[in-house]
Amino acid sequence: MRKPQPQARSGGLRGAPRGPGARHGDGPERVWLFGIHAVRDALANPKRRRHRLILTKNAADRLADVLEGAGIEPEIADARRFTAPLDPGSVHQGAAMEVSPLDWGKLETRCLPAAEGPPAVVVALDRVTDPHNVGAVLRSAEVFGAQAVIAPRHHSAPETGALAKTASGALERQPYLRVRNLGDALEELGAMGYSLIGLDGEGDVTLPEAIAGAGSDPVCLVLGAEGPGLRARSRSLCHRIARIDPAGAFGSLNVSNAAAVSLFAARALRGPGKGPSA
Repeated sequence: MRKPQPQARSGGLRGAPRGPGARHGDGPERVWLFGIHAVRDALANPKRRRHRLILTKNAADRLADVLEGAGIEPEIADARRFTAPLDPGSVHQGAAMEVSPLDWGKLETRCLPAAEGPPAVVVALDRVTDPHNVGAVLRSAEVFGAQAVIAPRHHSAPETGALAKTASGALERQPYLRVRNLGDALEELGAMGYSLIGLDGEGDVTLPEAIAGAGSDPVCLVLGAEGPGLRARSRSLCHRIARIDPAGAFGSLNVSNAAAVSLFAARALRGPGKGPSA
């Protein structure tokens, strides 16, 4: 049985340091994406606002098919003196682009359950700050048809070049909603009919049992940071706390692998999800 629902109330490494002009007025902070795949997918995304593109001659040749019609003229840089303001360890492959973060809209519209078809699945990340983990979660969410990935605006991984590179294009297609308060967002999802399933190694039911217990309700999979796990409020709002049982006596998964397993289980037990809407 569901818990009574209260009425809903309406940090990781940056992909590049902020240089002059990184923020304009009160607008969103611009970020640098890097790597052939991340830049290619951002060039192909009509919703992406692009401001500056720096390529080596080789990278420009590799991206020639998407450059035509992209509406931005690349600056050609010497491969030995790549001029984009990236962290020294960034594997840029000769391609970097300054962009504005994507706007995926509001929770109440993006996560609204569909009237027909398989029940929706969303992922909520509670203070997961590593951009590589979040990028991997976005990639899994796209593969398994999640409606959205939700994270708090603070104490979570922002949209960065490192996140985009790990997501391997999913950042351009998979909704990543940064909300003011994750607990309030979970309350709102509960009021919308979602069954909230928290993931914890000490959960009192297995993940398949929790998914089966949700019946035909849409599901929100709530995962906490590695180590601290779910915060007290997030945990208290979940209808079930589920565990992923290891095959042996020991074993655990990092948050991105746990998300992939959970998303696969939700799809396998309930059918394909609706996936991101346009």
